[in-house]
This record gives sequence, structure tokens and C-alpha cells, in this order.
Amino acid sequence: MTPSVVTTEPAPLGSAQKLKLAWRLAVRELRGGLGGFYVFIMCIALGVGVIAAVGSLADALRSSFERQGAAILGGDVTLSRPHARATDTERRWLDGKGRVSEVVTVRAMARRIDGTEQALVEIKGIDDRYPMTGTVTLSEGSTLPALQGTSDVVVEPILLERLGLKTGETLQLGKTTHRIAGTILAEPDKIADRLTVGPRILMSTRSLEATGFVDPGSLATWRYALVLGDTRRDDPSPLVGFRDQLKSGLPEAGFTVRDRRDPSPNVTRTLERLRQFLTLLGLTALIVGGVGVANAVATYIDKRRSVIATFKSLGATSDVIFGLHLIQVLLMTAIGIGIGLILGSGLTLAVAWLAGSALPIQADIRISPMGLGIATMYGLLVALVFILWPLGRAEQIRATVLFRDEAGAGSARPRRAIVVMTAIAVVVLFLLAVLTAEAKLLATYYSLAVAGVLIGFWALGWAITWLARRVKRPRRPELALAIGDIGAPGGLTRSVVLSLGTGLSLLVAVALVDRSIVNELQGRVPQTSPNYFMLDIKRSELSAFETLVRGINPAAEIHSAPMLRGRIVRVGDTPAEQVKGRPEHAWVLSGDRGLSYAETVPDGSTVVEGTWWEKGYSGPPLLSMEAEIARGLGLKIGDKLTVNILGRNITAEIANLRDVKWESLAMNFVLVFSPNTLAGAPHNVLATVTLPKSAPLAEEAMLAREVGKAFPAVTAIRVKDAINQFNAVFGRVMTAVRAASSLTLLAGALVLAGALATAQRRRIKQAVILKTLGATRRTILATHMAEYGLLALATSVIAAALGGIAAWATVAQIMKLEFVFSPMALVQALAVALVLIAVFGGFGTARVLKARPVPYLRSE
Repeated sequence: MTPSVVTTEPAPLGSAQKLKLAWRLAVRELRGGLGGFYVFIMCIALGVGVIAAVGSLADALRSSFERQGAAILGGDVTLSRPHARATDTERRWLDGKGRVSEVVTVRAMARRIDGTEQALVEIKGIDDRYPMTGTVTLSEGSTLPALQGTSDVVVEPILLERLGLKTGETLQLGKTTHRIAGTILAEPDKIADRLTVGPRILMSTRSLEATGFVDPGSLATWRYALVLGDTRRDDPSPLVGFRDQLKSGLPEAGFTVRDRRDPSPNVTRTLERLRQFLTLLGLTALIVGGVGVANAVATYIDKRRSVIATFKSLGATSDVIFGLHLIQVLLMTAIGIGIGLILGSGLTLAVAWLAGSALPIQADIRISPMGLGIATMYGLLVALVFILWPLGRAEQIRATVLFRDEAGAGSARPRRAIVVMTAIAVVVLFLLAVLTAEAKLLATYYSLAVAGVLIGFWALGWAITWLARRVKRPRRPELALAIGDIGAPGGLTRSVVLSLGTGLSLLVAVALVDRSIVNELQGRVPQTSPNYFMLDIKRSELSAFETLVRGINPAAEIHSAPMLRGRIVRVGDTPAEQVKGRPEHAWVLSGDRGLSYAETVPDGSTVVEGTWWEKGYSGPPLLSMEAEIARGLGLKIGDKLTVNILGRNITAEIANLRDVKWESLAMNFVLVFSPNTLAGAPHNVLATVTLPKSAPLAEEAMLAREVGKAFPAVTAIRVKDAINQFNAVFGRVMTAVRAASSLTLLAGALVLAGALATAQRRRIKQAVILKTLGATRRTILATHMAEYGLLALATSVIAAALGGIAAWATVAQIMKLEFVFSPMALVQALAVALVLIAVFGGFGTARVLKARPVPYLRSE
């Protein structure tokens, strides 16, 4: 009797078994190396490295800034006010709250005794308690206590170079002369002061008073630093309590208050905006690189179609196929993230080593775990967004691929679970970008714009492919083959347009914004701009000043206006700090502003709403305000504004709004009061001096020297020097923006390399077939070059259009400037596109031409 054979089907694998099997197969296959994943890894590493470096640097600067808050500020709390020194009553109140140090700062001219050289400087008058926190580091042999009781000064070393002086020699400040006792190497609270326009000079307050620079009406700022006593750095309650006490104890004082938690809001905002800008650029590079990730995965899957089909024929389920390749790709992602973190950490340490001494604070730059963590999350999420879809299509490959080459195999839409996972990854990535940004609305718009650009380029790539399939083929065979390749299902069009176009559009946008701003600076500065702004002319000396100037050149034009400074403390009945205006206009509410009074409408201004007050007006205080800023703050005719001037709150009604042509460089102010409001207040005069165009440069220099000799307290600011200084700063900023934007182009170049590699297998087969049919190497080369040229042209046109739209929106809608179209920017974009495609395409074509035909003509 023959025994019966019983056959049973293997039991289906559970989830844990499938995962274990997928892991074993993934690890086993990766033993062959990382071939095909190099572009993938580089795309991930680039974006992660940028984000990691930016995060670590920003965290280090911010933590150092907060930790050194008291030293940077000069105490636990500071109170500052323009023009007016604290009264005896105010000083007694401050002394009752803790130890107080008084500092006064003023801009002035420092001169050689012989009058041959002069320089604009920032003078700080200090008392014997300065600094209460932190340390002033001076050159050997000079000490701060030695300044008290003497007329000696210590200066920044650059001033010695500008004036050609040495330590121990004498310089002139206003009415007095002073011996240079040493040089300043470090000043702890310098960053908390207003923006300095010249080298620093430290001297005793008593010596500064003797110069005449801080007489009533001078543009001096008085600052009082307080150490509140036994306060812990992590306990903000004494600081909050002090602010409440100040509001009740000195409600009309008009002090600007800061505390050690945020010693310089402008610096804090700058650090946060810099971090946000660079992080968003890094994220853009990472997302653009994500396209390369998708290309690399698609290429890898295309090479493994036969392997996947074999797995399917042996009984592997779709879950195992998907899990196997997901594990492989995630391992590659981990390698890319690891390289990126190492790259970012190395960049952080390099910046600390190269530029640490140039930073305005003593930054303890170190690797930030939080920054690395955020960069890791960005890298993982971007990878998931771009790998899930091609991996989901991979599991659709059928076993029949072993027996016939299926056109369009694997092009099916992934199953619903993969689509949902991709959508979740996109949402989480978006939330991460928004929630980790300071300006969340801006981050939202930026993220949506990047997504829109990617979708737009994908759609345009699809449109070009669709058009290439339907356009009539030219008779020239090379061109006909090139157009056929552009319209082929597995062609380069979508990848090239998406990857290269994104980077080029950003470069075009930056170039056009740059051109528009430069045009604004060059075109709006009038040809007859004044030669000098003269500050701190005493009212009693104005007539003598005009006589001196006209004695040098009778044709000189002189315009003068009263000059005071004040701080807006209330808009209507609302405290200024609670007013929510447009961000581009809110600066008017922070700190002190220049203001004036006038009998008639100032030159360069036009009343656009309301009416100007009549001559000899003697009623309640009236105010004229710049129209655009008033509208940005929600103000209109009849509203009231309270301004603290010389320690006194003045409430005035807005009588009219003015359109001010700031580019005229005429003397204009945001706030202009009726004369009866401020005519009795102590103040000095601001004047502009315009020499005829024919006046030689030597005469211009002589004017400054003679004014300095006759009126030592007057500060002469040469307009051309100020414009050149601004242009230099602007040039450095735009260079940094261009360099940062180049990261996106670099990511696009990597993606382009991956895109060309994706089509390499199909191109080699095509070349072999064409060679078999009699095509020469020249024909194949010409075909590829024609295809690359057409794609470069199409990409540049698209990038020019989208980059131009982005630049227009930035310049016209955000900056409110005139948009200037620059053909040169478009030519440069086309050149970059041609160079990148020629380099990568030429390398790929060389590999195609070297391929041996035999392996591709026989069955694989």
C-alpha cells in the first residue's frame, strides 16, 4: 500500500515575522555597498547640515545673550531717556531701588589739535560706579578709575589710526582737550547702546559736561543702570515688580525700560530672524533635495524590478516588498542625516573658531542638542515625504516582469495607506516648520510658497512633456529624437524642470530684488543732495554759523530746523507698547525719535490730509505726521498722540498728514509740532549745507575743518560718507543672501545629477539600438545636447517667470518699492542652467557613448 502524501500550505506570516524577514533581506542586500544612493545621501546631508549649523549657532548666541544679559545691559534694569537728565526727585526714587550708575552717550566730532584730521565718534560719559556688571578691558597701564578726577580719555584703537595719534597724545573734543590714556579692548554693554556710527570714547561725565556736548537741547541720551540687589537670574518676579513700581512711582518720566531678560530687543529680533531665514533656506534646500531623493529611490526600484518580480513569484507579499525597501531607504536616510549632523557640527565649530572674536558678545558656541534634534526631524520627515510614494509604487510590480518588459510597470498609484502616510508626513513637516519659527505667519506663507513652486514646476514639467508628445517632429533626426526623448514616459523633463527650476527661480528672485533695491538707492538719491548735515548747532550760534559758511562759499545753500528727540508713550488712550500697528511702521513706537516744530510746511513734504496751522497759531498743541506711518498705526485726523519730550508728556492733536519725499534728503521728520508747543523748550538746530557742484573737494573738506574750529560742539556728517557706509552694509547683506540662496541651487544641482542618472539605463539601451541601426557617436551626442539645450531653455524661462513674480511681490508688495526688471538676471539664470546641464549631461553622455553594446543586446 502506497502511503499518501499530504501537502499543506505554509501558514501566513504575522506582522512581526514579516518585519523580521524584511529586515534580514534589507541588511543582506546592503552588504553590496551604497551604489545608487550617493546622490540620495548627499541631498539629505546638505539640508540637514545647514539646518543643524544654523540651529546650533542661533541657540548658542541666544543662550549666551540671555546668560550675559546683566553684563550686556550694565545691570538688572536700565532706564534711558533722550535730552533730559534724571531730576533730583527721579534720582532719589531710583537710588531707593538699588545701586545706580549714570551713563550719558552723545555723537560728536573728535579732532587733532592742529585741526588737520577729524572723525565722527560716540562718546560715553561714565561715573565711578561704571560698570556695575561685566568688565571693561583696556590696554596695559590704563584703568577706568583713573578717568575720574582727570580729563583723560580711553578710545577704541581705530580712532588712533583715523586721526594719526598715539596713546599719550592729545585730541580735541568740543571746547576742551584730552590726553589719550589708553585704548578700549572690550566694552561689555556696548551692544545695548544705540547703533554706533563711529569709534567709542570713554571719559568721566564731569569731563564730558565741560565739552559742551551735553548742554540742554543736545542730542544726548542719559541711561541709568540698576542692580536691584538679591535677585536670581532664573527669577523674573523682581524685574516685573520693578516695572509696575515705575509706572506708579514715575508715571510721566518717559523712560525706556529694559531688563536683563532681553537686554537688546533689536539684537534678539535680529538673531531670531537670521535663524528663521537661514533655517527656511536650509529647509528649501532639503525639500528641493527631496526631489533628488525621490529620483534616487525611483532609479533604485527601476534597477530592482526583476528582483522584486522574483520575490513576488516566490510568494513574497506586498508588505514584505514594501518593508524591505523602506528599511533600506531609511538606513540610507540615517546615513545622510548622520553626515549632515557631522557637517553641521563641524561648520558650527569652524564659525566659532574663525569668527568668534568678531561677534558682538562673548558667545559660548557649542553643539546644540536641540538644534541637532530639529535638523534630524526635518531630514526624516522630508525623506518620508519623498520616498513613500515611489516605494508604494514598487510593491505594485508584478511577477510577469520576469517574462516580458511591461511598459509603464510600477506606474500605478500606491495603495490608500501609503497615500495617507505621505499626507501625514507632509502635514507634520509643515507644522514643524511653522511651530519652530518666531514669525509663524511668515513661515506659513514661506512653506506654502515652496510647496506652490514645487507643484507649479511639476505641473509645468508635465505640460512640456505633453506638448513634446504632440508637437510635429522636425526633419532633422537629432532634433526629432531630442523632442521624442523630452516627451518619453521615462524622460528627464519633469525631473530637470522641477529640480533645476526651483534653484534658478530663487536665484532670479534674489537678483531682481537686489537690482530693484540698488536702483532705488541710486535713482532716488537726488543729484543736488547736501554735502553735510550739521548737528547740535546752538540757536544762539546759528547766525554766526551761516556767516562762516557763506564766507567760504557765498553760493552755499543752508537750511535749518529745530531738532529735538522724544518718545511716543501713548496713542490716544492706549500705551504705545500695546498698540498693534503694521510691522513695517511699528518701529516709530519703540525708542526715541527725532522731531521738530515748524511755522510752514517743511521742504520735501506735501500735506495730503487736513490743513496746516496758520502762522502765529497759539491754541492747543497740534501735530503733523507722516501719512504712511500714521495709516500704518491706524491714526487719522483728530486723533491724539502723547510724546515724552525732555521728561514731559505733551499730548497733541493730529492736524494734518504729510507725504514726505525722504529721498530728497531735505530735513524732514515723522512728527512736526506747531511752534507754540516747543518753541520755549531747550534745543539745538539741525542744518544742511549744500555747496555748488563746481565746488572742489578741497573746499568741502575745508568747510568741515573751519566749522569744527569755530564751533567745536557741532558734528558734521558728510552725506556721501553716510550713503557709502549704507551701501557697504547693504552689499554685505545681499552677498550673504546670495550665498545662502546658492545652497538651494546646489541642492538643485545634486537633484539634476540624480535625474540624469535615473534615465541612464534607458539612454544606454537607446544608444546601443541607434548604433546597431547605423547611428554615429556624433548623432547620439548631438541628440543629447539638443535635448539638454531645450530643457535648459524651458527651465530658464519658467524660472524667470516664477522668480520674477516672487521678486515683484517682495519688492512692490512687501518693501513698497518700485520693481525694476533686469534682463541681465535672466541671462545669468540661463547661463547657470546651461552650465549645470552641460556639465552633468555631458558626463552622462560620455558614459552612454562608452557603453559596450553586447550586454544590452542579449537577454538580461
